[in-house]
Amino acid sequence: MPKLNSKPEPIEIDLAHAAVLVVDMQNAFASRGGMLDLAGIDISGASCVTQNIRNVLDVARRAGVLIVYLQMGYNADLSNAGGIHSPNYHKELAMHLMKSRPELKGKLLTEDTWDFAIVEELQPQAGDIVVRKTRYSGFVGTTLDSQLRSRAIRYLFFLGIATNVCVESTLRDAYFLDYWPILIADAALPAGSAALHEATLYNVENFFGWTLNSNQFLDALHSTGSRGNCADR
Repeated sequence: MPKLNSKPEPIEIDLAHAAVLVVDMQNAFASRGGMLDLAGIDISGASCVTQNIRNVLDVARRAGVLIVYLQMGYNADLSNAGGIHSPNYHKELAMHLMKSRPELKGKLLTEDTWDFAIVEELQPQAGDIVVRKTRYSGFVGTTLDSQLRSRAIRYLFFLGIATNVCVESTLRDAYFLDYWPILIADAALPAGSAALHEATLYNVENFFGWTLNSNQFLDALHSTGSRGNCADR
C-alpha cells in the first residue's frame, strides 16, 4: 500500500482499489479554438497540464491502475441538456454560447464534433473506461458509481479541466459517496484565474480530500521512467 506525500497529511492507498479519473480532457477545454478559448478563458496552461496528465497515465497504466475518462457532451438535438426548465440549459457554458452566438450552434460539446473529442495526446487505450456525462459532475445521470463499485474501487485520483467546475463537482460527489478523493494539483487547470484553482485546492485539503503533485504520484508508484513534470503555470 503506497504512502502518498499528500496534503494536508500523508495517506496510504491500495492501488488494487484505485482509479485515475481524467475529467473532460476534450478539445472544448484544452485546445485553441475550443469552447473555453472561444469564451475568452485563458487556456495557456493546458499544454503543461496535458503533459503532466500523460505522465500520470503512463505510470498508472504500467502499475495496473484503472483509468476512467469523463467526457462532457450533448446530443445534436440537445435532448439530454435538460430543456428550458433546467438551469443547465441556461447556465452551462456551451449552452450559453450556442444560444448567444448562432454561428456556434451544434459545434460546442456536441457529440461527434471536434470540440467534443478527447485531445489527441490523451486518447483512451484498451482497458480504459469512458463515461459520457451531461452535467458538471461525472456521477449525475451516469454509470460511473456502479462501474467503480463493481470493480471495488475506493480511491480516486482526479485530474483534468476545469479544476473549479467539473473536477471539483465530481470530486465533491465522490466524497459524499464515500470514495477517497485525491486531486493531482499540477494536472488540473481552472476555468478562470489561478485563484480559482487555489480555492479548489483549499476546499479539497480542508474539507473533501487530499492533494499532491504529479511527481509525488509517480514517486508513490515507484516509477523508473522520466518524472519531470511541466513547470507550474
